[in-house]
Amino acid sequence: MSRINKNVILALLTLTSSAFLLFQLYYYKHYLSAKNGAGLSKSKGSRIGFDSTQWRAVKKFIALTSRQNVPVFLIDPLILELINKNSEQVKNTSSGTTSDCKFFCVPRDFTAFALQYHLWKNEEGWFRIAENMGFQCLKIQSKDPRLDGIDSLSGTEIPLHYICRLATHAIHLVVFHERSGNYLWHGHLRLKGHIDRKFVPFRKLRFGRYPGAFDRPDLQQVTIDGLEVHIPKDPIHFLEEIPHSRFIECRYKDARAFFQQYLDDNTVEAMAFRKSAKELLQLAAKTLKKLGVRFWLSSGTCLGWYRQCNIIPYSKDVDLGIFIQDYKSDIIIAFQDAGLPLKHKFGKVEDSLELSFQGKDNVKLDIFFFYEETDHMWNGGTQAKTGKKFKYLFPKFTLCWTEFVDMKVHVPCETIEYIEANYGKTWKIPVKTWDWKHSPPNVQPNGIWPISEWDEVIQLY
Repeated sequence: MSRINKNVILALLTLTSSAFLLFQLYYYKHYLSAKNGAGLSKSKGSRIGFDSTQWRAVKKFIALTSRQNVPVFLIDPLILELINKNSEQVKNTSSGTTSDCKFFCVPRDFTAFALQYHLWKNEEGWFRIAENMGFQCLKIQSKDPRLDGIDSLSGTEIPLHYICRLATHAIHLVVFHERSGNYLWHGHLRLKGHIDRKFVPFRKLRFGRYPGAFDRPDLQQVTIDGLEVHIPKDPIHFLEEIPHSRFIECRYKDARAFFQQYLDDNTVEAMAFRKSAKELLQLAAKTLKKLGVRFWLSSGTCLGWYRQCNIIPYSKDVDLGIFIQDYKSDIIIAFQDAGLPLKHKFGKVEDSLELSFQGKDNVKLDIFFFYEETDHMWNGGTQAKTGKKFKYLFPKFTLCWTEFVDMKVHVPCETIEYIEANYGKTWKIPVKTWDWKHSPPNVQPNGIWPISEWDEVIQLY
């Protein structure tokens, strides 16, 4: 009997426990989950995404820069692209009115800002305050390349990049320095030996793989995800600049060594020519910019920049290169309107086009148009009295920015290959006698223009 009672009791306990468990599951499903779900839904509906690591890091950074009067503006390509696509929404958003995080909450490792260093008045203590706010910051600095040829100043270091990490997100602060050509420059992010390579995924950075140059942007203040930030007024232009921003510094130390070996010509005539050539280059750059035509320093002007960081005084002209696909039919009229009459026109758009304009003080502007083949590029030349054609071959090249006579201008990125093609391995030695038909190592005969085409391809003024 006692055995039966024990079995009955055990069965009743098992049944009771099961019933209680089923009741708990039912209650959770129909009451607690519904209540909690409604609460979560309400919370998300009002502030979706604002608990993300990215947004919190950006919010703290903006609070820091605002409190310390740090002149920064947003340059992050991903965020600027989103802003551009949603420009109307951004325009109509005021501070604190947004309900969801659509920009700064996008998954990414970094958010990039630019620091206008020339406007920064209070660098001292910035690191300490950032660390007190929870950031871990890294400062990248290096020698100022502009002082490379001055012994007493060549060791002077300037800040180039700041990287401030908060939890799993990092702010990349790119230091933009003002340059004499009225543009902004940032340096190469080069990691020194003591820097922790695992601090952030450096390879994912969009800025710093090489030095860069940008037009000085006008800024506007906008509200993004409830945060007030400055952005370029023309974000499309800034975005278009990024992939073509690579900058090559003039070789100041080598230029100084050159002038120690070959004395600079400081005669009145040489100084006057350099002044006139600089003014002519500035006028040409302004004219071509209005047309939207890319150009670069070519021939002797390029050699002067690379070898001695200056205009070669005995060159007597300014040489520019233009890709033929960038040719504009109104280019001659544009230069004439700028006060530069056409001196000669050789060739035609399809073959060996060359233009020459007369500047003041008998300084000439020569524009050579370059044609691209499968494995090389070339520009043409024409001898007016015989109709003979010449072709100058160059290895393929891309364009980089540099600073020359207080201007931001393009040069071939593969500079040494370009110069050696045109002047050979002895380009470091000044040569004052130059025959354009025979002296360049890259010149070759290219036939002769038919007499029937001379009126079209040989035009002298």
